[in-house]
Amino acid sequence: MSRSKRSSSSLFTVLLAFAANILVAIAKTIAAVLTGSASLVAEAAHSWADAGNEVFLIQAERSAARPRDSAHPGGYGRDSYVWSLFAAVGLFTAGAVVSIMHGVQALSSKEEDTDYLVGYLVLAAAFVFEGISFIQSYRQAHAKASSSGTGTFEHVLRTSNPTLRAVFAEDSAALIGLVIAFFGLLLHELTGNGFWDALGSILIGVLLAVVAVVLIERNRRFLLGEPGSDRAWQTALGMLLEHPEVEKVTYLHLEYVGPERFYLVAAVDLVGDDRESDVAADLERVEAEVEESPWVTEAVLTLSRPGAPALHLEAVPESAD
Repeated sequence: MSRSKRSSSSLFTVLLAFAANILVAIAKTIAAVLTGSASLVAEAAHSWADAGNEVFLIQAERSAARPRDSAHPGGYGRDSYVWSLFAAVGLFTAGAVVSIMHGVQALSSKEEDTDYLVGYLVLAAAFVFEGISFIQSYRQAHAKASSSGTGTFEHVLRTSNPTLRAVFAEDSAALIGLVIAFFGLLLHELTGNGFWDALGSILIGVLLAVVAVVLIERNRRFLLGEPGSDRAWQTALGMLLEHPEVEKVTYLHLEYVGPERFYLVAAVDLVGDDRESDVAADLERVEAEVEESPWVTEAVLTLSRPGAPALHLEAVPESAD
């Protein structure tokens, strides 16, 4: 799949999630006002937080797509992790904190019986919309996981694509939160005790906090400099060894500088025994050809030290992410 198609797929996933969250947030807000349910208030806060976060994720996709220039020779890919970090912090503050605080407040006040039917209908409709968004994010993640030979959930956790991870995590949390809200509302109806509804709000907040912390940690690691996976390392090694000028590679370092984008540093032995000026020209030519790959933002090659052992290629899946 070309880089432009991957970017379009990610952007469509984010836009679909944004549309679903706006519709669901409006419905939950109306239901929360009509019913006074603490769980529905938490769910409304959750959906509005998700909708706001999609704006950050859209900006993350735009940043990741910008080509490098003289001001940023390493590209703008890491900017996508900054915007995704903002989205994760927003999920924590606007979603988790609000839900937990409202649930705690509801515990100390008597929650009257409410219009449970309205609550159930809104939760069911929200589950459908959130489910549509989740299916899209799951399909995108599953396709990438299949090409790289990993499990879908493992790929989501490790992928360098922060928008895919964020949308998948938020959609998953949304579906789980709807189930929690349903049982909070149901137990309130069956027992007549508003404690269960308030507890549902608190549990939704805890769920969002856990998801937000995981997303924050993953974005932090990529901002600090996440090394390429073994699969990506082997793919890059094979790409270097395909060049007729390269006899062997003795050192190779890959570091993510954006979604599915790497900074590559390698030490190589060149074929023949050319003059120093010719060797420099050969290295520059190989660097330029390596940077034509959609995976490599910048490549820096140097000569191997005498006697350095060669790196060996192993069989790897197709994807380098």
